Amino acid sequence: MGEGLKRKPSPIMSNDKYQSGFANHFATEAIEGTLPIGRNSPQRVAHGLYAEQLSGTAFTAPRAENHRSWLYRIRPAAMHGTFAPFVQAGFHNDFESGPVSPDQLRWSPLPLPETPKDFVEGLFTMAGNGSAVAQHGVGIHLYAANRSMQGRYFYDADGELLIVPQQGALRIATELGLVEVEPQQIAVIPRGVRFSVELPEGASRGYVCENFGAMLRLPDLGPIGANGLANPRDFETPVAAYEDMEGEFELIAKFQGHLWRADIGHSPLDVVGWHGNYAPYRYDLRRFNAIGSISFDHPDPSIFTMLTSPSDTAGTANLDFVIFPPRWLVAQDTFRPPWFHRNVASEFMGLVHGAYDAKAEGFSPGGASLHNCMSGHGPDAATFEKASTADLSKPDVVADTMAFMFETRAVIRPTHQAIQAPHRQRDYQDCWAGLRKRFIAPTG
Repeated sequence: MGEGLKRKPSPIMSNDKYQSGFANHFATEAIEGTLPIGRNSPQRVAHGLYAEQLSGTAFTAPRAENHRSWLYRIRPAAMHGTFAPFVQAGFHNDFESGPVSPDQLRWSPLPLPETPKDFVEGLFTMAGNGSAVAQHGVGIHLYAANRSMQGRYFYDADGELLIVPQQGALRIATELGLVEVEPQQIAVIPRGVRFSVELPEGASRGYVCENFGAMLRLPDLGPIGANGLANPRDFETPVAAYEDMEGEFELIAKFQGHLWRADIGHSPLDVVGWHGNYAPYRYDLRRFNAIGSISFDHPDPSIFTMLTSPSDTAGTANLDFVIFPPRWLVAQDTFRPPWFHRNVASEFMGLVHGAYDAKAEGFSPGGASLHNCMSGHGPDAATFEKASTADLSKPDVVADTMAFMFETRAVIRPTHQAIQAPHRQRDYQDCWAGLRKRFIAPTG
């Protein structure tokens, strides 16, 4: 980010750049003695810093669901110029109000930009539902960028951001520390946290889910027990790091579905120490402990849920983030790939790496598909034929893959620009055209 970024390991929590554990209460300082003992906002903060609380939930939320962090920073977040509209026509929450086609939809990867674009400029809204106003639903976006954010910082006041890189690493400098992610890792940036994105490996592409509803959390495990799926210890939160820089910078805010810009005369990433449980985190998808059948048939895809945003209806999510990682298939007398199905939920799917076991071709890393409520979908003809004749006495290893799904209880409304996009595959339905009639009527 610049010469002003200080990356001292925290003397409180860790000798590394990250602290482990999901939704723990962390305490971290880049300069020893920053954090107050016994008081959150003492009359005088060490080193002349300001105390500021960042709340991600209501003040009166139950203790187990209350998320907030105390930040000890060089300047308060209130210091910046007046906001004015900022134009980036591709990134928005306009999910249309007209009819939604029940067609199955699929897109090739979003092309990398031919002119310089940073992370914010490279966001392209694909679909969504609900709104920040109503505080439920999601926005689903792709991004394709080929330059680092220069003198620009961003925050989303509408929702938390789940970032899934597909090509190229991201170095996300946030108010609370540095989050570095590569393909097959994810980053979650809480609502309102300011950050800037560098591209250490050059051009990068991936997916972003903007969650307007309840904060993402680990799903309950039920009869699975104490362990399995995504384990809390594998989530990593950054230790404190700060920028002490003055200059001519800009702060971009997303607020109520629109983008705004303000001048700011210093880096807003100036938090020298913090403690709390409202912070960015990352997770390596390769650490997911997949669970499945070892006898016959296979569980519903919900068994692969990594994170969930619950709704006001028990068991029905505002958003489920579901991944399909490498795994063994051993079930007997069973159609092993995902079966043909229709669902009350709606599914937006992406592929980070390798091949997806339900499609033989056409679904490439960086691509996406949308199957809305009750629209039939499943394996293509080639996959069906292969799975129907497979030798089930032998296990099958799905080794080279990493697919995921944003699943919601509400219909996912594709944007006009996604429907009209050149990279949309307008012949997607043809993948099922080869499924022939197989019925053999009994005689006599």
